[in-house]
Amino acid sequence: MANHDDLIVHLARFGAVLRAHGIGADIGDEIDATRALALIDLCDRAEVRRAFHIAFRIRPHDRARFDALFDSFWTAASAGSASAEPRRGVRADGTLPHAKSGGDVRDVGEDDSRRLPADGSAPGYTRDVVLRRRPFEECSAHDLADMERLLARLAPRWAARRSRRLTPARGRGLPDLRRSLRRAIATGGEVISLARRVRALDDPRVVVLCDTSGSMDVHVKFLLAFVLALKQVAPATEVFAFNTSLVRLTPFLSPGRIGRTLDRLAADVPGWSGGTRIGESLTEFVRAYSQTFVTPRTVVVIVSDGLDRGDTTLVAGAMRAIRSRARRVVWLNPLAGDPRYEPTARAMQAALPFVDRLAAAHNLDSLERILPELAA
Repeated sequence: MANHDDLIVHLARFGAVLRAHGIGADIGDEIDATRALALIDLCDRAEVRRAFHIAFRIRPHDRARFDALFDSFWTAASAGSASAEPRRGVRADGTLPHAKSGGDVRDVGEDDSRRLPADGSAPGYTRDVVLRRRPFEECSAHDLADMERLLARLAPRWAARRSRRLTPARGRGLPDLRRSLRRAIATGGEVISLARRVRALDDPRVVVLCDTSGSMDVHVKFLLAFVLALKQVAPATEVFAFNTSLVRLTPFLSPGRIGRTLDRLAADVPGWSGGTRIGESLTEFVRAYSQTFVTPRTVVVIVSDGLDRGDTTLVAGAMRAIRSRARRVVWLNPLAGDPRYEPTARAMQAALPFVDRLAAAHNLDSLERILPELAA
């Protein structure tokens, strides 16, 4: 998002973009949007998007067009180049090439990082921004070390994320009328002071099942670096690896450099960088671990390219069982970072009916986007 100093200017320009593309936005809406930004986490793009949906009163049939314009405009604004027109690639109706709507679970978009100079010299882009958008297959061992440092800085911000749940609080907060009236019973019906409540800190319950087969080899070390950072924020996170069999990784994971952790895992986990049997592995998870680790509050995250020649009946059966117990199932696929990707692999097709969200996992930026999905 834009810097605070020129945020109001960018909001006015964004309103002009919406009007130019047929979405009604008046000065009152822009004022509402400005006020909304004072109540939310400006570093959370998904939260800003939701706030703008409300402030600009976006109708359901305009939402896809609005989202495309939002992504286009604020990406340009964060690079210091926001203008009254969206960047190249937005169609006349405000949609992006390859964009999907109408309830599609996929979240596959164009990867702008491929157009950034490799040295990070593009105006307004720091090395961290370039690193967050660089595809994992193009990252080096040096990039992994830099990513560890970046994740260490981001982890406290994730820990401070607020959920949608409201909890009682002293001091400042939103008025809690129901509790205030209950409290007034003790004072003869007179409200002496207002009870208040605030948005609770997230307390996510996450289970991660990560494909460590050969086809995932170039992505695994970066994905596990992200998982380790997530576990610092949410200590209850459980981590499993699967290839030709399933292994619980949680006892192996500890703070420290990801390189040493990966060396230990590669030596101790059977089948690391080998073949894959997704159906058999997920079935084993359901049989041995689901009753212990999956509850109605749990988000199950499966990280895999979905490439498997095994029995897809097992995939469907295991996914159905997982979905019946979990609050949400998210499938992260590194291949989905390519805008041409289609989930045509047999295992992927068998899993999709039981997946709430299929999203890309090809760079750090794509992984950060799924954090709101993990909120308690």
